[in-house]
Amino acid sequence: MPFPRPARLPAAALCGTLLLTGCGGAPSDGSSPPRDDAATRVIENCGRRVEITGDGPRRAVSLDQGATEILLALGLADRMAGTATWTDPVMKGLEKENARVERLAENQPSFEKVLDAEPDFVAASFASTLGKGGVATRDRFERLGVPTYLSPSDCEGKDNSGDGDGVRTRPLTMAAVHGEVRDLARVFGVEERGDALVRSLTSRVAEAKKGLDASDVTLMYWFSDAESPYLAGCCGAPGVITRELGAKNAFDDTTEEWPQVTWETVADRNPDVLVIGDLTRRSQTAESAAKKIEFLESHPVTRNMDAVRRKRYVLLSGQAMNPTIRTVEGVEQVAAALRRFGLAR
Repeated sequence: MPFPRPARLPAAALCGTLLLTGCGGAPSDGSSPPRDDAATRVIENCGRRVEITGDGPRRAVSLDQGATEILLALGLADRMAGTATWTDPVMKGLEKENARVERLAENQPSFEKVLDAEPDFVAASFASTLGKGGVATRDRFERLGVPTYLSPSDCEGKDNSGDGDGVRTRPLTMAAVHGEVRDLARVFGVEERGDALVRSLTSRVAEAKKGLDASDVTLMYWFSDAESPYLAGCCGAPGVITRELGAKNAFDDTTEEWPQVTWETVADRNPDVLVIGDLTRRSQTAESAAKKIEFLESHPVTRNMDAVRRKRYVLLSGQAMNPTIRTVEGVEQVAAALRRFGLAR
């Protein structure tokens, strides 16, 4: 998900109100960590051990919308102390649950703002959120006794060491999203809810693509920015949508998550369908779908593209174009549009 990564201010020390791992964090004397027994649950997450004791978090903070919507879908609003970093309205059906949780910031909050919520667990969807230039590093939270969790879809099979939005070393699948759902359900001790949510997501994908053949269709995904557009590479969430439907991605030749390309390159690729991010945030140019379409239909380089002339647009939320439970919305909406355009056999 392309977005600015502002620097953060230093935070004051916090201790005593944090509940799960204690202010000392992990043992530093080489002793063995606690066993994964009835009192302690251990989750391996992006190369770290996340230890949860007792009944689990009571004041969780989710720093990205994707993580937030998983927690809300698991019925955990009463155990959340705050949310942040929103690109879209909350997923349909979760409005009442979402209204029960304080929104700390529309974009990335400061470290101090998060600490003011007295969190006992922090979840994020993107490595950049819990990295340098983000809210704070995982180490910084954990030194204060706050366990952290990062979405596996942004660390497994992905290299985030560069300056962009990362490079996929292997294609993302819905299995990573399902794993996140099950991990978070286990953190909070609601495993049955996690299993039910995964079954629902799997069933919806199967239903959306039933009988659909889109093997001759080329898709292009535009997330944001009119000046230097972010287009989807081969292997992130848009890749999941494309592969599930058997279609082709116009930028399948790049493993970058969201490469920035020129409009001349976009026009040269000339896809059959443009999948457009319809965002409500205001951190880039042309965030809304309406602004994007206005640009495409007026710009001399893009207005003669086949998809533009035929108005073959599919409007997706930003979350449907990220590796989240709403990627399933992307599968459903793109499949429905291909049938509506007469492009799916």
